Amino acid sequence: MGNLNIDAVTSHYQALARLVPLKAITRESDYRKAVAALDALLDAGGADERHPLAGLVEALGEVIESYEARSDKLPASTPKEALAFLMQQHGLKQGDLTGLAPQSTISAVLSGKRAISKQLATKLAARFGVSAAVFV
Repeated sequence: MGNLNIDAVTSHYQALARLVPLKAITRESDYRKAVAALDALLDAGGADERHPLAGLVEALGEVIESYEARSDKLPASTPKEALAFLMQQHGLKQGDLTGLAPQSTISAVLSGKRAISKQLATKLAARFGVSAAVFV
């Protein structure tokens, strides 16, 4: 693998990614697209482990499973409760999120003095791998 042609890999990956999402899913709409792609691959015979698409089916299935596991862990809650829960699950303190917002903003959100803005919700969703809807 020392002679890996990164340009060729990049080109092929980009072409494949337009058809099959092989990255962490963070939005419900991306989840639905991934499930539709998986269904199409299974219909094409990808469930057979000898089929040329079997590895792709397995990889996409793991991406979907990861999203479902993260989504299922979140209890029904307010945005500030969801943030507190995710911070606890990831072992984070307010200061650990200063790359997303000032610590004073995180503190105000957690104390209920401030709502989570759409911009911050998007950043938090990307950080925790969940839907932004969790925070609004």
